[in-house]
Amino acid sequence: MQLTIITDLNKCVGCKSCQVSCKEHNTSGAFGPVPDETPYQDPDGMWWNRIVTMESGEYPNTSVMYLPKACMHCYDAPCVPVCPTGASYKRDDNGVVLIDYDSCIGCQLCMWACPYGVREFDEQEGVVKKCTLCIDRLEDESLPEVERQPACVQSCPTHARTFGDLDDPTSEVSRLVAERQGFGLLPELGARPAVHYLPRRPSPSPVGRDEVDDLVEEKY
Repeated sequence: MQLTIITDLNKCVGCKSCQVSCKEHNTSGAFGPVPDETPYQDPDGMWWNRIVTMESGEYPNTSVMYLPKACMHCYDAPCVPVCPTGASYKRDDNGVVLIDYDSCIGCQLCMWACPYGVREFDEQEGVVKKCTLCIDRLEDESLPEVERQPACVQSCPTHARTFGDLDDPTSEVSRLVAERQGFGLLPELGARPAVHYLPRRPSPSPVGRDEVDDLVEEKY
């Protein structure tokens, strides 16, 4: 099993509801807070999910694309083998990459190893944190089954995000990836990201897979 999130780039409107719902849920969740060091002065703080905005073309033929980016929960996660204490690990039962805060010594080697720049250092607690795929929600049997999914998926107003098992060929996420030529970011790096994106349909000034990879390399 490999749990994942698929994002349809045609449907994402950059509203940041996924970003805000992630922050809201995980601030009081079982896997630790995503704090702001100075919440009233610096609204950036720690965010496990960020929206990257990309513009292309020239007026009047312009295009804007929004790319939600968080932990890719890679099949061959490069953050795992570099961790000297084993704090970063990948679960065998569902493929989710997690961090054991009790074992993390804050060396930040995993941050250097991550090719997607999606890990953040919590200076207050001295540990590295990142998206957990809301594992606490997934395993909370007190919640209705329909709610056992990541907060970002549940809050998306355009239903751009789909959650499921990528290793199950009959799942919705597998079907979308196969039918819509879903792709992972920077595949040439060999991390084999589980998180995939569905490419945009043709537009007057399309933003495709190569442009997305270039943007990720430029910013991170």
